[in-house]
Amino acid sequence: MGECGHTFSNVPFPQRPIVILGAGIIGCATARQLLLDGFSVILVAEFLPGDQSIFYASAWAGAAWHAASGISSDHRYIQAVTYRHLLKMARDEPESGVCIVNGREYVEQPPPENSSAWGRTILPKFRDMNPGEFPPNFNCAWAYETVVTDPTRHMPWLRERITSLGGQFVRKRVESLEELYDIFPESRIFINASGFGSRDLSDVRDSKCFPERGQNVFYRTSKCNTLYFRNGKEYTYIIPRPLSQGVVLGGVKQRDTLSPEVDMEIARDEIARAHRLAPEIVPANPPEESISHIIGIRPSRDGGFRLDSETIGERVVLSAYGFGGGGYAFSYGIADALVKMVEKAERDHIIL
Repeated sequence: MGECGHTFSNVPFPQRPIVILGAGIIGCATARQLLLDGFSVILVAEFLPGDQSIFYASAWAGAAWHAASGISSDHRYIQAVTYRHLLKMARDEPESGVCIVNGREYVEQPPPENSSAWGRTILPKFRDMNPGEFPPNFNCAWAYETVVTDPTRHMPWLRERITSLGGQFVRKRVESLEELYDIFPESRIFINASGFGSRDLSDVRDSKCFPERGQNVFYRTSKCNTLYFRNGKEYTYIIPRPLSQGVVLGGVKQRDTLSPEVDMEIARDEIARAHRLAPEIVPANPPEESISHIIGIRPSRDGGFRLDSETIGERVVLSAYGFGGGGYAFSYGIADALVKMVEKAERDHIIL
């Protein structure tokens, strides 16, 4: 049964719906874009916006837009499209939880050609910081404006937007894509945005997918308008959450670790690193009442995310998963790419 009491196989649809497996940031961003373009959409997922499970990574993400290093020009473009969408939300739809903030990025070693400095091509007010503006133990530093997203506001907002546009959510765990085909026999386009769940789907079995535990500290402070990012061996970030009056301190990656328990050693280390990075924001020993902890399981994939289209019988299956900690930074660009892939399938008469 669906959330509204439907029997899945007997739902009358005036238009064959596009079915999305997964309702994290990738699935929901894609659903919104498809609905805005006039498509009918159903999202099927074990976890939905508003859920608090550590396996629902989109609820716990740091969600800062930061130019990724070491990526292809195509992936840079996807990030650039995402930035454009998020910037528009920050300006026009503040209830979306997206905010414009200042950014400070400190680089330990001379940056290679494929560094995150490509962000200068799209980020407003990007400039090379002068010596004396950043600590002396860094090679160089950049200042810019960027956007951050507060997942505690954005995911519920997305759910409301999707519903108001006519999209439907079905809470259901499925074991295979074939199970989805049986539930929605009238549909011809399916989007697999199931995160590391693609490792376990019986007809996908993507062995490159793996869970990666993240643990952050949330420090409540009124000094929450500047992002700090340390690029190098001591990978550290301070992500502002202006709407929640605090900052997210991180980070750490623990492959194939699923523990929901707070590791206080990690928490103390993250506070210490954040203090070294921005002592004017994070004190060495913040009061306990100002501290809470965030744990989420990132949907990671060896070799990077998967984005492709394949025809299976009379169906088109689009895959978009394996974004690790970059889901929000790629989200709306991936959504735009998937919309174009759906339109191509429509144009090629595959869905007729």
